[in-house]
Amino acid sequence: MKSAALVGLALLAGLMACSASGGAKPDQDGRARDGEEIFKTECVMCHGQDGKLGMAGARDLTISKLSKEEMIAVVMNGKGAMIGFKGRLSAAQIDQVVDHVRTLHRNP
Repeated sequence: MKSAALVGLALLAGLMACSASGGAKPDQDGRARDGEEIFKTECVMCHGQDGKLGMAGARDLTISKLSKEEMIAVVMNGKGAMIGFKGRLSAAQIDQVVDHVRTLHRNP
C-alpha cells in the first residue's frame, strides 16, 4: 500500500513537472531560441533528450506517424496529460520545435 502511494506521488510530481515549466522566452537579442533549445527546456522532462522517455504518458516521438500540421496542432493545443503551448510559444517557436522533433524520427 505504501509503495502504491509512493508511485502515485512520483507520477503526480512528473505530471506537474511536465506542465509547469515557465514557457520559452526570446533571447537577449529578441530572436527566438531554436527548436532544439526550446525542446530541451519544455519537452525533455517528459519526452527525454532523444524523444523516447515516455514519462507521464508522453509518446515516443521517434515513431510518430503524425504529419507536421498534426504535430503543430498537438504542440499548440496539448493532448492527454500534455499541456498546450499556444500563448506560451510563438507560432515560429512551435514550428521550430516541430522541425526538431521530426529530426528525432527513426529511419525505417
